[in-house]
Amino acid sequence: MTQHSQTPRAALAQRAAQLRREINEHNYRYHVLDAPIISDAEYDALFNELKQIEAEYPELIAPDSPTQRVSGAVAEGFAKVRHPQPILSLGSAANAAGVRAWHERLARFAMQAGIADTDALNAFVVEPKIDGLTIVVTYVHGVLTQAATRGDGLVGEDITANVRTIKSVPLALRDAVAVPARLSVRGEAYMPIKDFEQMNAEAQQAGERTFANPRNFAAGSLRQLDPALTAKRPLSALFYAIVEWSGDGSAPATQWDTLEFLRAAGFPVSDLSRRLDGIEAAIAYCDSIIPQRDSLPFEIDGMVIKLNDLDLAARLGYVGKDPRGALAFKFPAREAITILRGVGVQVGRTGALSPVAQLEPVQLGGITISNATLHNYEDIARKDIRIGDRVIVKRAGDVIPYVAGPVVEARSGDEHVIEPPTTCPFCGTPVERREGEVAIYCPNPDCPGRLDRAIAHFVGRGAMDIEGLGSKIVAQLIDAGLVSDVADLYALTKEQLLTLEGFAEKKAQKLIDAIAASKQQSLERLLIGLGIRHVGSVAARALAEHYGSLDALLEARLEDLQEIEGVGPVIAQSIGEWAGRDSTRRLVEKLKRAGVDPRQQPRRNAAPAAGPFAGQTFVITGTLSRPREEMAAWIESLGGKVTDSVSRKTSYVVVGDAPGANKVSKAQQLNVPMIGEDELRRLAG
Repeated sequence: MTQHSQTPRAALAQRAAQLRREINEHNYRYHVLDAPIISDAEYDALFNELKQIEAEYPELIAPDSPTQRVSGAVAEGFAKVRHPQPILSLGSAANAAGVRAWHERLARFAMQAGIADTDALNAFVVEPKIDGLTIVVTYVHGVLTQAATRGDGLVGEDITANVRTIKSVPLALRDAVAVPARLSVRGEAYMPIKDFEQMNAEAQQAGERTFANPRNFAAGSLRQLDPALTAKRPLSALFYAIVEWSGDGSAPATQWDTLEFLRAAGFPVSDLSRRLDGIEAAIAYCDSIIPQRDSLPFEIDGMVIKLNDLDLAARLGYVGKDPRGALAFKFPAREAITILRGVGVQVGRTGALSPVAQLEPVQLGGITISNATLHNYEDIARKDIRIGDRVIVKRAGDVIPYVAGPVVEARSGDEHVIEPPTTCPFCGTPVERREGEVAIYCPNPDCPGRLDRAIAHFVGRGAMDIEGLGSKIVAQLIDAGLVSDVADLYALTKEQLLTLEGFAEKKAQKLIDAIAASKQQSLERLLIGLGIRHVGSVAARALAEHYGSLDALLEARLEDLQEIEGVGPVIAQSIGEWAGRDSTRRLVEKLKRAGVDPRQQPRRNAAPAAGPFAGQTFVITGTLSRPREEMAAWIESLGGKVTDSVSRKTSYVVVGDAPGANKVSKAQQLNVPMIGEDELRRLAG
């Protein structure tokens, strides 16, 4: 029978069967293999489509439908463990409106069921939703006898030997509380973020497999068949629910008392948990945690709002597989899975060629992402990212999207290896790779691919700070032939701007005034704006304070440059190359004729800075959660000094994503400690 000859019901029956197969396969990949190949949004779309078909045609509901049971399956290699009661998941809301709608449904259902305790319906406990691996631990007469994964919610995997290696899981309960003859408790095993980053870095150096996120690392660690391997992994756990209580006494009547009991019995319980009255207070507390997300020691993907009265929650029952009395308030996603359609190339202001991922558009953290950084071609090769791959996309510091790696299990064989370019795609000049650097460069200083970025950098807030001159207007000026370098900005007239689309009298005059005002910026800012390779804000300040003018800097000798604190051999060499170009001399003369020739007096007799970083020198490399200039200013505000080159005087090298190979290598040679951003903040107290 062809598709066109099928009845609507027959076609839907066929579609439902296909959805069941797909969803069950994705459940297996997520819960058993810990290697999903689709995003949460894609999974939800499949699941909701199946639910809709079954709601319209209940006779199509099959015993193997994922809508009829908690999803998942038991991994091979471990004994099966049947849970004393189902280990259920939760319904979720993505915003405050969804939480309010849940609470309103709760109140309506309670009224229909004859439950009139409005106070209990407005008393909540809010807890963090740890992004880890669910575990159920069982104690007989206070001694740990069994630990299991969630599995399919009914049957899990026996991982007792592995869980016993987690130091935060008590082997025997404290006698501070009266415990029943048999107690089963639910919690979440996780790997702390700082340990995850350290172990991933060590695995990368050893050429071993790395993990995309702490959850996958924790899951892989707990599914080691050799407990000795698990013991080497710095896992931890937090607990939050009683699954079984049998024997003397009775289980706590409220969720808050449950947490207090667990804590007293020796279980780790999150300090973020709060008892709150009123749904608005619960929502406000959830919202307050979002800005703290980056500073937490573990990954969370939301908060859980629970009715405090456990008897009431039990009487309210379930909606499908979700208990009515609790809800997950999901935070914006920090990673997503999509398809890498192609790779573009950008030319930076220094000539560095940067690969840019061209993605199938995907929602991440509330925005649609279609482009993301791939760092550099060496990083692409190390991670084996290919065109056509399903890739994991993250946002560095919840701002800059980047490709973390491929989902290798999803490959079809049609993917293509990404080759670095041999010539500049904008001017055709053969590219260069400089010794000790991972980047490849277009050596042509007049490459047209650089101009828009060079001007955008020059006018940016950290440089000449010309307000109103954004990338769109820069592109208009270049396309109209009004600027061929940054000095041409100072020759613009109001009449020229009025010929461009979107410019009226007031806007044109405002931009001309902003350009004129930038002539008063410091030499330090001008040096930043000129985009000399390796010269950031720290080196620019040191150079400006030492030489005082552009003319003096152009005549500086290489050996003199290297004597300046914060200017090492690499920066000195780069300045020498920049100063030796005829194009540089012409540009400086052009700026001086336009009235851009700032002078800067050296800073003398500065009082020694005080603070937790006093007397310490830092070097920053790689992408951090904030721009490098902001991080440097923060370090200096706490008494530290920031330089651009690693030396024996360097106290710490702060390493972000895609760090410079030169600085990392130099730090290793000199035994300078390398730390991440989290460790830096801990040092600051």
